Amino acid sequence: MREYKLVVLGSGGVGKSALTVQFVQSVFVDRYDPTIEDSYRKQVEVDNQQCMLEILDTAGTEQFTAMRDLYMKNGQGFILVFSIILASTFEELGELHRQILRVKDVDK
Repeated sequence: MREYKLVVLGSGGVGKSALTVQFVQSVFVDRYDPTIEDSYRKQVEVDNQQCMLEILDTAGTEQFTAMRDLYMKNGQGFILVFSIILASTFEELGELHRQILRVKDVDK
């Protein structure tokens, strides 16, 4: 079975954990509890093939930015999350995208 490492990134409080838990466990989390790091696994079917998703729910606070390079280096896919009611969280995704490209050494 193929495995894929996904990393969920975004500012603190935008709903990364709520989105991840809803997808993995079909449970909606309605209270905010800042995450340092949580890892989830879910088996899914893609193109008639079973695969395992390893989903890393990351911290959104600035104090944990040093760990982001490692997440990005090991990740194979990235989910960038923002709040529709806070434009600055959308604007911050541009920097996260650039950081992913830098860590992955992707030429523009």
